[in-house]
Amino acid sequence: MLSPHEFAALLLVGGEQDLDELDRDDLASLVERQLVALDKLVAGQHLRLTERGACVVKAATRRSN
Repeated sequence: MLSPHEFAALLLVGGEQDLDELDRDDLASLVERQLVALDKLVAGQHLRLTERGACVVKAATRRSN
């Protein structure tokens, strides 16, 4: 189960918001759970949702009509 902080971090990564303020421990936990991937690029590093992470975000933000 994700902590509230981890869940908030997951939503921020999915929304591609400013990620500078995210807690490194929360991000490490999300990477460990394979919800977020850290891609190393020539210009630096980039966080992205994995397919599994995208499914969690989609399920959590789904609205019933």
